Amino acid sequence: MDIDFSAITEYQRYKLMASLIVPRPIALITTLSEDGTVNAAPFSMFNMLGEEPPIVMVSINRLQDGELKHTAANIVRTGEFVVHLTDEAMAAQMHRCGERFAADVSELAEVGLTTAPSRHVRPPRIAEAPAAFECTLYELLETPSRQIFIGRVHWLHARDGLIDTEQWRVRLQNYFPVARFGASFYINTRERFSLETGAQAQPALSTSIDEI
Repeated sequence: MDIDFSAITEYQRYKLMASLIVPRPIALITTLSEDGTVNAAPFSMFNMLGEEPPIVMVSINRLQDGELKHTAANIVRTGEFVVHLTDEAMAAQMHRCGERFAADVSELAEVGLTTAPSRHVRPPRIAEAPAAFECTLYELLETPSRQIFIGRVHWLHARDGLIDTEQWRVRLQNYFPVARFGASFYINTRERFSLETGAQAQPALSTSIDEI
């Protein structure tokens, strides 16, 4: 099957790309509105871009009337945001943060998540998240349908015990993030496998795939 992207609609392209380029990590982003309300929203067009400088990317679509979503408007205005990774324990609350709330309503309060102070930026982080990256806007790219925010990471917050700071590795055997699949489906990350051969291929609580 061969599909000419110039011959189909924008929405058809979105459906095909978003359902095939999976699984995608989810960025649950906190920002501050003009009146100081803590806004939180999930975005799955998100990933790491590099380590020097340490940068991440999130792509946010415009609304049908061309207006910016609260997260995008807040980042444009303040240049600050916090990106959180979501695990199984808070997946349902992350999903609810994607509902449409008024700009002066904090999604975190509505879904039962709590905040903790950030170190470098004004938006607070989510205390329940396994990992949070404090970011400032490094670069903004714009397309007819989206704004693509590249954020520079200044601080990482991680759940106690998740990171071995002697070896500087993540204990992946203690980390169970969820990812976005097609349409409204999510997947977990518990079924892991190694392509190593020999003795290292034997099942173990902690292998080289768990500690990188």
